[in-house]
Amino acid sequence: MPQITYRIEEHDGGWAYRLGDTWSETYPDHDSARAAAVRAAREQKVPDEDAYIEFQDSEGQWITQHADGQDRPAATVEG
Repeated sequence: MPQITYRIEEHDGGWAYRLGDTWSETYPDHDSARAAAVRAAREQKVPDEDAYIEFQDSEGQWITQHADGQDRPAATVEG
């Protein structure tokens, strides 16, 4: 099972959470940003339906893959 971590940090004059290089909106305080990150982490655990997805790779080739809707990451919050 993949592991992802939301990190709470100061951002744009307030607080935000980030996953990798992607930031959330800015919240006025740490507690608000943490509560939003906990909600986002909880939503990661919700299963979905299986689907086929298509995307283009860096060389312009189209790839089709089966996405298992039950394959959800373990999400944690730090900060």
